[in-house]
Amino acid sequence: MSTRFPRRSPLRTRLSLGLAMAAGFGPAQAQPTSSEVTLDELSVVGQGGAGQERAFGPVVGYRATRSATSTKTDTALRDSPQTINVVPRQVIGDQQDLRLTDAVTNVSNVIPGSTVQGRSQNYIIRGFSTQIFAVDGVLINPAFAFYPVERDLANAERVEVIKGPASVLYGRGDPGGVVNIVTRRPTLEPSGEMTVLGSNFGLRRVQGTVSSALFGSDTLAGRISFAAQEDPTFRNIGDNTNSRYFVAPAFSWTPTPDTRVYWNSEFSSQYSQYDEGLIAFRGRVPLDNIKRYYGEPWSRYYGEFNSSTLRVEHDVNENLMLRQIVSAQWGQFNVFASRATGVNAAGTSVQRREATVDSIFSAIDTQTEAVLKFDTLGLSHTALFGFEYANGFRHPYSQQGTLPSVSFLNPVFGARPVAVSLQQDLKQKVELFGFYLQDQIVLTPQLQLVVGARFDLGTQFYFNRQPNTRTIPPEQDLFGASPRVGLIYRPVEPLTFYASYATSFLPQTANVLNVVSPPPETGEQMEIGTRIDILPTLTLSGSAFRITRNNVAVSDPVNTGFSIITGEQQSQGFEADLAGEILPGWNVIGGVGFLDAKVTRDVTPIVGNRLAGVPRFSANVWTTYEFHEGALRGLGLGAGVTYVGNRFGDVTNSYSVGAYARVDAAAWYDFDERWRLSVNLRNLTNARYIEQPFNQFNNTPGAPFTVLAAIRVRM
Repeated sequence: MSTRFPRRSPLRTRLSLGLAMAAGFGPAQAQPTSSEVTLDELSVVGQGGAGQERAFGPVVGYRATRSATSTKTDTALRDSPQTINVVPRQVIGDQQDLRLTDAVTNVSNVIPGSTVQGRSQNYIIRGFSTQIFAVDGVLINPAFAFYPVERDLANAERVEVIKGPASVLYGRGDPGGVVNIVTRRPTLEPSGEMTVLGSNFGLRRVQGTVSSALFGSDTLAGRISFAAQEDPTFRNIGDNTNSRYFVAPAFSWTPTPDTRVYWNSEFSSQYSQYDEGLIAFRGRVPLDNIKRYYGEPWSRYYGEFNSSTLRVEHDVNENLMLRQIVSAQWGQFNVFASRATGVNAAGTSVQRREATVDSIFSAIDTQTEAVLKFDTLGLSHTALFGFEYANGFRHPYSQQGTLPSVSFLNPVFGARPVAVSLQQDLKQKVELFGFYLQDQIVLTPQLQLVVGARFDLGTQFYFNRQPNTRTIPPEQDLFGASPRVGLIYRPVEPLTFYASYATSFLPQTANVLNVVSPPPETGEQMEIGTRIDILPTLTLSGSAFRITRNNVAVSDPVNTGFSIITGEQQSQGFEADLAGEILPGWNVIGGVGFLDAKVTRDVTPIVGNRLAGVPRFSANVWTTYEFHEGALRGLGLGAGVTYVGNRFGDVTNSYSVGAYARVDAAAWYDFDERWRLSVNLRNLTNARYIEQPFNQFNNTPGAPFTVLAAIRVRM
């Protein structure tokens, strides 16, 4: 199925696609219509109000109306039984978002979590931290502890956040929610763009994408997206630069109208400073010098992540579609760093150690699914049946040694690397089989029911060998059941109400004394919500929820070095999001959230403590206006505010970081339909704040006033 878009400009010349760089393809031929090869799912009831918008296609403006993240079928957002927020490509471009964290913070109750010492991204969704996300519906390696690079957005068509547990379709996962990146699909019509960016702190970046039909075919199209950057950052440690490279070739093939093939690969690498940020002491993190660094200039990090995913769909008939997905992921990371380990009682010096880590990882994931549409007893059904097999492993080997201390307020570089010895040798392998089913049932024109269940079973080998540990544990048996049920009611056309119950499942890695297979961590959510189209182009959504996280591993009070599975955490609150076009040319996206996230059961005296990094109140708004007529035609203006309340840095609530409000602005000018000059101003008030607290020794300061300039050309 194709999706048509209005041309931005007549294409006078044919693009050779630039894919020739990757695969040596010949010139691309322009097609008679501006069609995009997409891999659409069978549609379910609900028009979505966007005409030809599809779940895997572009979004016009700031408001999406369809998604497959919640149901794995191309479904109108108003027909989803859980909250889904979508950040379209246009928002990412207008804000010049370079991090996945920047994109998702446009969503209510989603805030930055941790940079993992400058290596990756972490975010907190509805009170619970996660580093797990999906690309086109496929989760990253089940054995990963974290994604080993900062995820680039060069090939992101949209970033979607499903709030709350989502194990019924995704299997293992954290209870706060799942972020799903939908990639940019190849187009038959030749198109391309390139952007060059720079900032006042030395950022240099080039990114682009080109797409076209291949070999003059009207069934085969290709796209390549790429990005390369160097970013010393405002901390500029030892004049080191942080580099990141990303390339993503993709192909779409429709040999017949009933068969669709999509192949997408991503290759990314990162070479950066190992940066833990600032240190907390006596209940706070000093902000007198946000460039303060307790490591050494030789502290470095290298990471790479690669993936290749094949997706094949075939419509057997108008009522049955079969789908097969095969995804391979592999990579590595290496750490050579100075790390803080303690602060003396007087608060004058910081103890440190040298740490080295060498890690490799890989995974395979296959999904076999059938989507069936049928009527029975006067009811319309869209049923999904699926089987998933996932097999992943990781092997990090860590060593450490003692480094000289440095001053807490005035650290000075100069320590040399020392001899190191074994810290830990971790081997983890997870093999999971998942069986899932879902039925979207139209009970009446106003009432829909969504029910589903998933069963995961498999094995896990988890051995953390340390200097005094030699006993190899047996494999753990894993099992998780994840039901979900949702009811959707539309009393009048622009207004929808829903209520749902959803669950999550996550294999346990805790070391429990004399327990071979500790119970998995689970989560459950009860949610009620509403969605209303205030205008045909503007949607307001809101929800109230309560999430309970069970079987949390906590320290064994009797046996040092072991855990027991008794912990419970709970997050409850409400939120509202607004997205769309208020008037022609005036777009807005934003949200507000309130959270009460705390420990509800534990063996240590922290019951009632707030969860780490979670504010009680947060809000964000971003709005733009483009002049389409008159003397100012081509000019665009944007402004936004992000507010995050005060947070505790750890679950013991031993220290806190203050609230902050960051004010941003943007201006751009379209010289014609091809060329754009833009300037983004971030943190206009030059506020000092901690963006991402993680623990006493890892607190990432927010960047000061930053100017980001870009030139974009479209072909």
